[in-house]
Amino acid sequence: MIIKILQIIVSILLIIVILLQQRGGGLSSVFGSETFYGSRRGVEKFIFISSIILAICFLAVGIANILIK
Repeated sequence: MIIKILQIIVSILLIIVILLQQRGGGLSSVFGSETFYGSRRGVEKFIFISSIILAICFLAVGIANILIK
């Protein structure tokens, strides 16, 4: 039961972190503006690394959930 709750919490956090990432500006390329992709800095780098860590945690909790059944 604890693993299922943990999996729900990690999945919600992963969704939030992924939705916080901004890349490209959405429909701005449709109207002719060009985007420049530079290196990640500050909060953007933290959110990127957090999404990777949460994805690994989600995978680990999912495998643990399968093995415990």
